[in-house]
Amino acid sequence: MKKWMKHVALTMFTVGVLTQVTLPAASANNTPVPDEKLINVAHRGASGHAPEHTMVAYELGREMKADYIEVDLQMTKDGVLIAMHDTTVNRTTNGAGAVSNMTLAEIKQLDAGSWFNSRYPEKANEDYIGLQVPTLEEIFEEYGRSTRYYIETKSPVLYPGMEEELLRLIDEYNLTGANARSSKVIIQSFYPDSLKHIHEMNDHIPLVQLLNQPKLGVDAVGELEKIKEYAIGVGPSFARINEDYVQQVRAEGLQIHPYTINTREQMELALTWGVNGVFTNFPDLFNEVIKDFKRR
Repeated sequence: MKKWMKHVALTMFTVGVLTQVTLPAASANNTPVPDEKLINVAHRGASGHAPEHTMVAYELGREMKADYIEVDLQMTKDGVLIAMHDTTVNRTTNGAGAVSNMTLAEIKQLDAGSWFNSRYPEKANEDYIGLQVPTLEEIFEEYGRSTRYYIETKSPVLYPGMEEELLRLIDEYNLTGANARSSKVIIQSFYPDSLKHIHEMNDHIPLVQLLNQPKLGVDAVGELEKIKEYAIGVGPSFARINEDYVQQVRAEGLQIHPYTINTREQMELALTWGVNGVFTNFPDLFNEVIKDFKRR
């Protein structure tokens, strides 16, 4: 058995009362799942339980029945896409330096798991010691079409050709379809130009515009209209939105998948507002919240 596939016990949670909000359904052709489906995205894998962007975190996300595993992308000096949130290896490995200045061979020598044991001693696991940084191709090789991927082009301005390499791998592993519903990937970015470039190369892949500071109220109208030209939804910071914004996005026919929601209370609030899904470090908790929400 692979080291990162050893079982980690799941924790069950209970939830409170929710009130369902009914909003207009978007076109089935441009949404990744049926409108009534609430998307559970394992943020950097099940990163509340295991070292982010490692195979063990992705496997836990799958075990916890997440609908998508999120994969942040950086690109090495020799042009390989790897799963890492930061532009440097400092925070999540025992190394130091910019990803763009390191070859894949150099990055593969790093320990991408021990930091988690030090930062979260109550969740420490000796199996995390020595975990490697995975490449995007290794992730695709492992899971293929058995998993859905929510992929972010991180800092694409630093990595010329990132989008082309991403689409090459997506095509090689047959992860696209005739429309958003049949695709195994959603691609997101804070960079509109990156998403527009991808849209020009393949307009069947569902795209989501990340928003750190979404415009609210009347100011949101123009922003959402522009986003609709190339994306099927938005991914705003949950801390910077309200119920009116969620309903405004939904009324425009766009999906809304806010980030990053890690407490039961926030999850309940987000669902009450009418979001289509959330990014969370704890996909097991969110599934329990969803079950209670649907029962009511």
